[in-house]
Amino acid sequence: MSELPTISKELSKEKRYKAACAQAFALCNGEPNFIAKAGNVMALLKENFDFLWVGIYIVNNNALNLFVFQGPVACTQIEHGKGVCGTSWSNGASIIVPNVDEFPGHIACSSASKSEIVVPIIKGNEVIGVLDVDSTQLDFFDEDDLTGLEEIANILANEVF
Repeated sequence: MSELPTISKELSKEKRYKAACAQAFALCNGEPNFIAKAGNVMALLKENFDFLWVGIYIVNNNALNLFVFQGPVACTQIEHGKGVCGTSWSNGASIIVPNVDEFPGHIACSSASKSEIVVPIIKGNEVIGVLDVDSTQLDFFDEDDLTGLEEIANILANEVF
């Protein structure tokens, strides 16, 4: 696969996510290695959006275990229902946290994280993991992030896992 073009920051966030989804699908298409696919999708997001951290936790033995990510060192295991990731897994629903310090039970893997969005990765009717994204800015994530990252999670569910 050749290098993908950088997504212009001059585009609206909605259009940037549409381009990222197209590129994520292209990265996965024809690649047999699921780790390479997931890793490249995380790199794509980190390179093209102003995220502190982006990664995947997968369900394994009744916990979320760190899979592939881009950014600072991360927590390696999260219990069901704990923190933002565990809550998203438990509820099977996306969560936008404008200020992580105000989220009850927030797990601080990085003190630089100020806001967070977590999107469940659902295959069939089962949550198999979560897509976790952190920002250094308060109130960073909005509905465009939610829509775009839910589409990325769908691509991960169908093309990677």
